[in-house]
Amino acid sequence: MNILNKKLKVYLIAGEPSGDLLGSRLMRALRDKTGGMVEFFGIGGDTMEAEGLNSLFDISDLAIMGLVEVIPSIPKVLRHIKNTVADIERVHPDIVVTIDSWSFCARVHKLLRKRKLGIPQLHYVAPQVWAWKKGRARTMYKYIDTLMTLLPQEPQYFTPHHLRAVFVGHPVIESEVLTADGEKFRQKYNIPAHKTLITLLPGSRKTEVSKLLPVFLDSARRLLAENPDFFFVLPTVRTVSAMVREMTKETDIPLLVVETQEARYGAFRASAAAIAASGTVALELAICRIPHLIAYKVSRLTAFIVAKIMHIRYVNLSNIMLNRLIVPELLQEQCTAAEISAVVKELLHHGEMYQKQMQGFAEVKASLSGGAQTPSRNAADVILQMCGCI
Repeated sequence: MNILNKKLKVYLIAGEPSGDLLGSRLMRALRDKTGGMVEFFGIGGDTMEAEGLNSLFDISDLAIMGLVEVIPSIPKVLRHIKNTVADIERVHPDIVVTIDSWSFCARVHKLLRKRKLGIPQLHYVAPQVWAWKKGRARTMYKYIDTLMTLLPQEPQYFTPHHLRAVFVGHPVIESEVLTADGEKFRQKYNIPAHKTLITLLPGSRKTEVSKLLPVFLDSARRLLAENPDFFFVLPTVRTVSAMVREMTKETDIPLLVVETQEARYGAFRASAAAIAASGTVALELAICRIPHLIAYKVSRLTAFIVAKIMHIRYVNLSNIMLNRLIVPELLQEQCTAAEISAVVKELLHHGEMYQKQMQGFAEVKASLSGGAQTPSRNAADVILQMCGCI
């Protein structure tokens, strides 16, 4: 690459924890590839702040899920959009990189286009147009110059509509979960070896936690009623940690709440099974071969609307990628303590459901790689190309 004679200014926007993790890895890759000749501005969470980002605002304001649930937060979100665009104008970076959270990021990109600032605009993580809102694929070229995708089949949805789309690989491939130590985790938190550890993952949004955590805790009680040797770990993130601790402070089950990424991944590797909300976390469980199910529910109105507009058979990414059901999906009325605990018991027996998962997880991991480099380094190269650095 060219020797930079001044620091590259990169404006990053990540609206939720999964994007925050992506952003932190991208920051490290850019810093490495430029020899430190890069400075970052924008919006992110804990892991991006740990890499040196001074976030414009707390991303928990954007961590809202559900078509109905988002309505009360609209005024605050609109203020954040306006303030973000103003900050980009002030910084005038060499490139604006938005990460996931397309509903928020799209509005930022649209306003930037109207300002005609001449700043390259890139989005990282394709909207799931193969699932719903297919019309997005036809219009995104108006607002961004390049799209970086995580799944190999995604560029085909966008390139026919005049948008450059580049598959860079899925970041789960470089997740620290692959090198985490389950035994060390047990020792650190004094979890006896004879305890069967189950990880509970009720999501990173307040709306998710409020609906899912009570059901997950009831599932734990059912499992304990049959076998007192279960122990439960609940990894959480800053956006909902206070809420999680409040909801679990008087629980009657053996439960450990952890917040660091190291503890989160250590819990995964120590687990015999996991109960998870749908999302990127399910891919992390898949690549480290942790048996799991996903359970999810939203308001009845949101569920009704989604049912009318979704175009896919499954909601879990492993199932979608393989086009077959390997991870049980307990959604809406099926998201009950009775059904969840029954599936966990079946997975722990290592029977047919378990064997199908292990075979499928190997296939999923193989398809997510983006070549010789890590996905974050591939993504860094795309950014540096757009800035004329390589």
